[in-house]
Amino acid sequence: MQNPDAHENTGLQFQPPLEEQNYGATAARVRQGPSVSVPRNSPAKRDYLVAAVLCYANLINFMDWFIVPGILLDIQKYFELSDGDTGLLQTVFILCYMLAAPLFGYLGDRYNRKIILGAGILFWSGVTLGSSFINELYYWIFFLSRGLVGVGTASFSTIAPTIIADLFEEGKRTTMLSIFYIFIPVGSGLGYVLAAGMAEATGDWHWAFRVTPCMGGLALVLLILLVPHRTQRRTAAHRALSISGTIREAAEKPGVHRAAKTTWCQDVISLAKNWSFVWSSLGLTAMAFVTGALGMWVPLFLYRAQVVQGIVSPCLQESCNSSNSLIFGGITIGTGILGVIAGAEAARRLRKINNKADPLICAASMFVSALCLYIALMVAQTNILSTFYVVTPRRQSTAIALQILVSHLLGDAGSPYLIGIISNAIQARNAHSFQWSFWSMQYSFILCAFVGVFGGGFFLLTSFYIEEDRKEAEKH
Repeated sequence: MQNPDAHENTGLQFQPPLEEQNYGATAARVRQGPSVSVPRNSPAKRDYLVAAVLCYANLINFMDWFIVPGILLDIQKYFELSDGDTGLLQTVFILCYMLAAPLFGYLGDRYNRKIILGAGILFWSGVTLGSSFINELYYWIFFLSRGLVGVGTASFSTIAPTIIADLFEEGKRTTMLSIFYIFIPVGSGLGYVLAAGMAEATGDWHWAFRVTPCMGGLALVLLILLVPHRTQRRTAAHRALSISGTIREAAEKPGVHRAAKTTWCQDVISLAKNWSFVWSSLGLTAMAFVTGALGMWVPLFLYRAQVVQGIVSPCLQESCNSSNSLIFGGITIGTGILGVIAGAEAARRLRKINNKADPLICAASMFVSALCLYIALMVAQTNILSTFYVVTPRRQSTAIALQILVSHLLGDAGSPYLIGIISNAIQARNAHSFQWSFWSMQYSFILCAFVGVFGGGFFLLTSFYIEEDRKEAEKH
């Protein structure tokens, strides 16, 4: 008979928290005292079905993230928003997501995860559907609805990966989590495509918010039918999730004692002295800043560039042309999948000859992307086509929490709004025209290119310290 303490309760009942969880930014060994490992047979077919349901829900999750950018021009015109107010839409969403994620992480460690997932899907789907009926006079309710959707999606993003990690052993677990995370770029791109496609097909952008709730309803039914109430939780000796979602198998060394417990403040002070962690966190923040701003504004920027070139006429009708969102969504899907696969393969090969491969690849990617972005911005007015084209184990939970907080708070939470208010300020100093509407966004985007360069520099600095900090982490 299986030990009932190793499973979740069927109801929303309190469970003792895991003594140690290791979500970390770098691979590190988990040392533990004598314990009995939990044997597990090969994954059953139902385990794969559960993973498929969670992947499908993850797809919907990120589609909801990018519905608004896909029809941003329609929303801006409908509610008569300035660029600054428009950017605030995504900022509200990310801030609510960021603040809610730790709370759901806490609840997920202690209560029935299936119930939390189901409630989250039902909540964010319901709010998304409701937002499609908001009148133009109540724009503040639309802003509030985006924040509530952020809260709902946080419940899924923080809990679903832990269920997949608990279902599979090392090797299979890595593969399944990689598949789960590949739906981030796929869902993001499909968000643009869905929003633009529905607006174009129906002539009303509100319908873009009525599709994913139906998909969410199906996900909820599948969750109820296929995901078990009881999912065996693995201890820190079985797995540790890194910030990138990859899996590091914990070393099981009987007889080796755990490090002495430390306070949260002591952990933060220690992390502040870990230069690999500091510089990589700043690099991630720069990357989040750039991707958050571009993800929000690029379709609208391309539209303004086309108006200046005379390719399209200014949008005066009820539903605007959303072809840019369709193209950008397709590119997001393709390059997202290619980037994940190419980056993982490049890192795998380079690690054999250089232990600093990970931060060096990140640095090179940021430098190249910043250069390409700057070139694309400069030629967008004349050629639109070019625009398309090491932490110790016991501190890993604190490390990933701080890394997520900093990267969102200083990155993609504020960048859409910042780009918007810079664009507003430039337009306010010049005569109102479509030309200056384009130039204001173009000049604002230059900030992203410079932030990208700083991000590359931060990752490069990480490479100077990563080996030393990794060796130090392995001692604890």
